[in-house]
Amino acid sequence: MRHVEHFHGLPVLTVPPYTRATDLPDAASVTWRLRTGPYSSDEDYEDYWERFTSTVELEKVRALVLGHGAHYLPDQALIDLSSRLVGLEALFLNDLEDDEEMISSIGQPDLAPLLAAFPGLRELAVRGGDGLDFPVTGHAGLRSLRIESGGLPPGAAEHIAAADLPSLERLELWLGDDDYGGGTTAEQLAPLLAGERKPALRHLGLQNSPIQDELAAAIASAPVVPRLTSLSLSMGTLSDEGAEALLLGQPLTHLKELDLSHHFLSHDMMLRIWTALEPAGVRVNLYGRNEAEDDGWGDDDEEFGGDGRYIAVAE
Repeated sequence: MRHVEHFHGLPVLTVPPYTRATDLPDAASVTWRLRTGPYSSDEDYEDYWERFTSTVELEKVRALVLGHGAHYLPDQALIDLSSRLVGLEALFLNDLEDDEEMISSIGQPDLAPLLAAFPGLRELAVRGGDGLDFPVTGHAGLRSLRIESGGLPPGAAEHIAAADLPSLERLELWLGDDDYGGGTTAEQLAPLLAGERKPALRHLGLQNSPIQDELAAAIASAPVVPRLTSLSLSMGTLSDEGAEALLLGQPLTHLKELDLSHHFLSHDMMLRIWTALEPAGVRVNLYGRNEAEDDGWGDDDEEFGGDGRYIAVAE
């Protein structure tokens, strides 16, 4: 995992330690990252937070990224500023790299109070899934939701699938592995695949999953697919079985992009997908073929799920 450099169409600026207000750019021109330590500063986080809230024109802030140090900040501290952060459109929670904290151990809250406090939020990105939940009642204005996780709690995935998100255009869920808190089934995602509660959805990513073949089979007949312009089944354990289901299911030639990167497809299947979709103008991403059988990992290799297949991000 890497720190984001751009978010919500803006360059990310880490609030530097001990900087005066006169040294900072216009508050609306950047995405503000709050981050202290373990290497960047020895400034106490409470002092750092107080300096940010007192020197930056919060009323003009459009996007926030909360990094190391900020992930210890109680949600209420941000919610308490909602009367000043009136222009906040985008929020990234827990922008942490692996050497700061492993993704599987990054704790998350119930997002309901946060979403209720910021009705103007348009984009929400979350890294980590431990303890995460999502309000089934949804959010009227949210247009983009991305959850990066090595193990998204099945209950949270089910709640996201069932949530009323009438403005949502992009949804990306890293479902993760059972051993790290994942375990979402295709059945739990049925309300999402039906498409009724997210009528504006145009990009769907069901990624980083050990049941990618099952998801592909469900997507092959899912009502949501015809309205999509892009689809991602990347980062998971997709094999020829899942790809066959996609090819035999409803047409995908209306898509602008199909991302299947980090897959376990044979060369023959890759050629079939390419031949079926590329002439129709679909950009197909087949980068990152993982040749488990060719590498001799063997059927008894428990680390890679017994059949040599593994997801991209877990621990």
